[in-house]
Amino acid sequence: MFVFCIESSHARGMGHLFRSLTLATELRSRGHPVLFLANDHPNSLRIIRERGFDVALYGLASVTGWENGFIEPDASSSVWINDRLNTQRSHSEAIKRLGAKLVTFDDRGDGAELADINICALLFEKTEDLKGKDVRLGVEYMILNPEIAAFRRLRQSLASILVTLGGADTYGVTVRVAKWLSSKSFPVTIVTGPSFQHMAELEEVVATAAPDRFKLLNQVPSLAAEMHGHDLAITGGGVTPFEACAAGLPCVVIANEPFEIPVGRALEGLGAAFFAGHHSAFDLGILEKPIPIRTMSETAMAKVDLGGVGRVADLLERLAA
Repeated sequence: MFVFCIESSHARGMGHLFRSLTLATELRSRGHPVLFLANDHPNSLRIIRERGFDVALYGLASVTGWENGFIEPDASSSVWINDRLNTQRSHSEAIKRLGAKLVTFDDRGDGAELADINICALLFEKTEDLKGKDVRLGVEYMILNPEIAAFRRLRQSLASILVTLGGADTYGVTVRVAKWLSSKSFPVTIVTGPSFQHMAELEEVVATAAPDRFKLLNQVPSLAAEMHGHDLAITGGGVTPFEACAAGLPCVVIANEPFEIPVGRALEGLGAAFFAGHHSAFDLGILEKPIPIRTMSETAMAKVDLGGVGRVADLLERLAA
C-alpha cells in the first residue's frame, strides 16, 4: 500500500496534489494499491476522485495522533508519502512507530531526518543541509506528466505566449501579468486553474484590452496539449516550467513563493528559461528584446526529460520490497 498524504488549497497551491497524482498513477499502473489523504479542499477532493483514487480526510490543525487510522499496524511493506513540505518530527515518529516507510518531497522540516527517502528535485540551494536516510537531488527526479511525450516539439520563433501560473495562483499574479501584456503585440492565451479566485479582476483586464489580444481558458482538459500550441510560457516556479521545458517550450518564470526563487534561477542557468523575479516585483522586460526561442527550446528538451516519475517509482518499489 502506498499512502499519499498531501496538502492542497488556494493558499498552499495545488502543485503537491498534481505531482502526487502523477506518481500515484504510475504506481497504480504497476499494480500497487494507493490511498490518498487530503485536507478538506473540495476542488482537490473532486480531482482525486475523478482520477479514480480513494481519498480520506485528515485535519490540518493536528500535527499528529491521527495516522494509525489510515494504515495497518506493523505495516512494514507500506510506504507513507508526505507531499506537503516541512514534515514535523512528531508526525514522522508516528509513521515510524506504525512500521511504515516514510518518503517526503522537498522537505526541510525537522521530521525529514526520519525519512527513508527525501526527494528534493525542486531544491537548488542550501542542499547540504537536507536530511533523510537517502536524499535524492537533481532534475532527473522531477515528477512530470508523461502525457507531455505526445506534445514535444522544437520551437522556431515567438508567435504565441501561454500564461499559466498554477492551479490556485494564490496572489493573483495572472491579473498583473495580463495588465503588463495588454499593451503588447503578442497573441496571449491565459489558462487558470480550479482554485483560481481572481477571475473577476482578470476578466476586467481582458475586457478592456484590444479585441483578440487574449484568449482566456479555465481548467483545460490537458495543459500539455495546450502548451503544444505556444512558443513561450509565463509560469510560476513549481513543476509547471519543468513540464514546459520537457515539451520544448521555453519559459519566463515568476516566483510565487520565496522558495521558488532558486527554481527560477536554476532554470535560467540551464538556458531553458528567463527568471523574471519574485511576484511582488517581477520584470517582464525580457519580452521586449529578441529571444532565442529555437536555442532555448533545444536546450530545454536536452536538459529536462520525462523519466523522473519512473525513477522515483522504482525507488519506492525497492523501498516497499
